[in-house]
Amino acid sequence: MDSPEPSHNPKSKQSNNYLKYSSLAIQLLVAIGFFGWLGYILDQYLQLKFPAFMLLFGFLAFGGMMYQVYRSIQKES
Repeated sequence: MDSPEPSHNPKSKQSNNYLKYSSLAIQLLVAIGFFGWLGYILDQYLQLKFPAFMLLFGFLAFGGMMYQVYRSIQKES
C-alpha cells in the first residue's frame, strides 16, 4: 500500500510556523527567567549589592536564544 502524500496547503504551513515561533518565544522567556533566577541566587550567595550575575546570566540567555532563532530562520531559507 502506498502511503498518502502529505498535503501542502498554506493553512497547515501557517499553523506550523505559528507553533514553531510561539515555542521559541516560550523558550526565550523560560531561559531568561531561569538563568536570571540562577544569577539572583548567586548574587545573594555572594552578598553582592548590584545584581551583576543576574544581569549577566539574563543577557547571556537572551543572546543564546537569539542565536537559536537566527539558526531556525536560516534553516528555512
